[in-house]
Amino acid sequence: MTTLHYAEHGEGVPVLAIHGWTPDHRLMTGCLEPVFADRPGYRRLYPDLPGMGASPGDGVGSSDDVLAAVEEFIDTRLSGESFLLVGESYGGYLSRAIAHRRPEQVLGLALICPVGIEAVRERRTLPDRRVVREDPAATAGLDQRDVADYLDMAVVRTPETARRFRDEIVSGLRVADLRTLARVAARGWELTTRPETGVFDRPSVVLTGRQDHVTGYADVYRLLEHYPRATFAILDAAGHNLQIEQPDLFGRLIGDWLDRVEGETAH
Repeated sequence: MTTLHYAEHGEGVPVLAIHGWTPDHRLMTGCLEPVFADRPGYRRLYPDLPGMGASPGDGVGSSDDVLAAVEEFIDTRLSGESFLLVGESYGGYLSRAIAHRRPEQVLGLALICPVGIEAVRERRTLPDRRVVREDPAATAGLDQRDVADYLDMAVVRTPETARRFRDEIVSGLRVADLRTLARVAARGWELTTRPETGVFDRPSVVLTGRQDHVTGYADVYRLLEHYPRATFAILDAAGHNLQIEQPDLFGRLIGDWLDRVEGETAH
């Protein structure tokens, strides 16, 4: 049994948000809490995955183990309740699996720069690295040890994207249990069973970055047939930190998804 540390905000319909590989729940609170600031009636749960944030990684050696820990969290904290599911990057990979394993429980699915049909990076179809906007003052507020990580990821390099990278992503990177991550990565971190087992026919949104050189967009679109109720969007001037680099579009598209879920559940 792996007990996941988590943050919780609000009351109402549960929203489970799963962060990506290595950061912690602050990646998700940073982008989602502003969306819910004007939307009462949602209980947001933000767990740290095993070996990340404040969650222990003992006994976890594969993505199957990570997925099992998240499903245990769902069974413990949600007790059979229906919920909305949001996943980013590796968390999107896990969320795809959860949505297909629990189609009657998941009311809607949102994927942010998710791992697509090819889980192993060497097999992915990825765009070339490209910087769309560069402000010379972007890195002024960063610790020197964080500059290289930021520049490696940033497509829109501004003081604001650097601040959010520091507060929402680096904060998690610095506390990750690298031994646990190495054990899981050694397995290639593919799930034993592919996430999609059929069709997930609930309101969904899939957000990808045109300049995302980590998970890309082409492999995500190969999943289209499995999500007949999904809005699929490729955002220009957005890399793997799409939620930071295109915050207004991100907020509007997540808001539209929530509107669609609310319309579905109101009947």
